[in-house]
Amino acid sequence: MTTHTGGCHCGSVRFDVDAPATIDATQCNCSICQKSGHLHLIVATGDFRLLQGEDSLETYTFNSHIAKHYFCRHCGIKSFYIPRSHPNGVSVNVNCLDRETIVAINIHPFDGRNWEQNIAKLSPISD
Repeated sequence: MTTHTGGCHCGSVRFDVDAPATIDATQCNCSICQKSGHLHLIVATGDFRLLQGEDSLETYTFNSHIAKHYFCRHCGIKSFYIPRSHPNGVSVNVNCLDRETIVAINIHPFDGRNWEQNIAKLSPISD
């Protein structure tokens, strides 16, 4: 495991996350992921640490209101959120990670437009 750092565009929100150096990321085609460009790295809550910027975060929810989409109120970037698929985990936006610790990124498509039919295809996380 490697500790990766990341954050929003303006630097108000910073975090670190423990994950492999070669990242398996999920690219979802649902409406919000496609529009925001979120590339998922879903980790257990204990593998994610918010280092700064809690006071800069705003929350957006929709539909079932289970997912908690956090974005920086200064620059608008969603660098992580609590996903509906893994409510006890965190989905880090791989596009918001600092590149120094990443060896490679393997991108796997996910049909989030048909979420209910495909949710079982997402890998579970270990807590």
